[in-house]
Amino acid sequence: MDLTAVVPFYNEENYLKESVINLAGTKAAKFIFLVDDCSTDKSYEIAKSLSEQFENILLFKKNKNEGKGSCLNFVKNKISTSHVIVHDADLEQNPNDILIMFKKAKSNPTSLILGSRTIGVKKRQRKYKLLSIANIVLCKIFNLLHSSNISDISSGYLLYPTNFLNSISIEEYGFGIEVEILSKFLKLKNNIIEIPIDYIGRQYSSGKKIKLKDGINIFIKIFIYRFAT
Repeated sequence: MDLTAVVPFYNEENYLKESVINLAGTKAAKFIFLVDDCSTDKSYEIAKSLSEQFENILLFKKNKNEGKGSCLNFVKNKISTSHVIVHDADLEQNPNDILIMFKKAKSNPTSLILGSRTIGVKKRQRKYKLLSIANIVLCKIFNLLHSSNISDISSGYLLYPTNFLNSISIEEYGFGIEVEILSKFLKLKNNIIEIPIDYIGRQYSSGKKIKLKDGINIFIKIFIYRFAT
């Protein structure tokens, strides 16, 4: 078993280098795919330097800004490892948790390992109470519709088999990608295992991107992906 970490980024010049170096330092991923979602700052130049510095880092550039899900879709056919995870470039999550998640995946190779920001005792700092409340409400709705018991449907850390990713078509280009993946994974009667992870939220003044419209989109997509054939 081996792992590819996909790192989508858009205008993350202040965080990208530290985030990717931290990820590479864990040695959890065989390959790291940096996917530039048409950045307008110096992010691409930073990513290019990283790809030249590390042999296992590959750089991809999109020509249109579309969102996190679009970046995964852009490189999905290039993933050759047994498993895949998306790692955001914003320093909100600790890549050392990927090591713990992948260890669990090795003993549960067909399961989806979800890094939860709500269960267990880990290092956590939440900047916006409203976002936490919204996540709780959306989780309850998701679980009610899916007869599931997932604690964090909007976690950025979902680690799953690549053959599952190749078996589905990605329709969600934005922040609803986690809901789409979870819903489609559950429909196949596959097992989801949750692992507590660290979370250090950042402020909008520091580049946090999720907005009210994204929460509304996630709410709508919960229903769409649950009842889509």
